[in-house]
Amino acid sequence: MPEICPKCGLPKEICVCSVLDRETESKIKIYSKKAKFDKIMTIVEGINTDELDRTTKTLKQKLACGGTSKDGAIELQGNHKDNTKKALVRMGYKEDIIDVI
Repeated sequence: MPEICPKCGLPKEICVCSVLDRETESKIKIYSKKAKFDKIMTIVEGINTDELDRTTKTLKQKLACGGTSKDGAIELQGNHKDNTKKALVRMGYKEDIIDVI
């Protein structure tokens, strides 16, 4: 017997909870700031905490950079603002909820 999702009650194979969570999220902000030694970091805020680690790992792979997730935000090494938005859209996030500052 397949596992049942506790949120929607559907089998895990056809569960759509993660897709629905992405669609009902608040705004995602992408901006850059200077870190130690005048290095530039790209910060992504507004990702759901349930998907934060998975999204961080995927962004690091797609953008070929280092990074981490701290305090509910994703910190990527380098200036990747435009490419981060493209990668998030390919991952299933709606383009109109992503703001690049």
